Amino acid sequence: MICPYCSSPDTRVVDKRSSDEKSFRRRRECEKCEKRFTTYERIETIPLTVVKKDGSSESFDKNKIRMGIMRACEKRPVSQEKIEKILDDIENELMTMNTTEIKSKIIGDMVGEKLKALDEVAYIRFASVYKKFRDIESFEKELKELKRG
Repeated sequence: MICPYCSSPDTRVVDKRSSDEKSFRRRRECEKCEKRFTTYERIETIPLTVVKKDGSSESFDKNKIRMGIMRACEKRPVSQEKIEKILDDIENELMTMNTTEIKSKIIGDMVGEKLKALDEVAYIRFASVYKKFRDIESFEKELKELKRG
């Protein structure tokens, strides 16, 4: 690491701490000018691509999932912390898959399962959009399946 004060390449780490789950904070000291500075090291993640039903693809966007979950949970007793936990769990599961191209159906199914366990009303709201319910019979069928458990 090059010193930001004197540009010397001779620096050493004097302290290392975890900054958050995905980065490390390092306190460094220049061996030439003896000034200290902080650097951050983060894990570089491989970008995920979402393959949509029509075959097109786009970059994975956690915020799109967040907005869908928040719409489903609107006026429900679901905290923001629980929503963030679902998002983190889904993202972690996707990152552990052996591919960088994920079908949108897989993501939708994951969201549905997490919401079903969290809040059944939010799940039905999400399912009505995700599964494109066209009539009351579609709702009734899903409700019967939900009751069966």
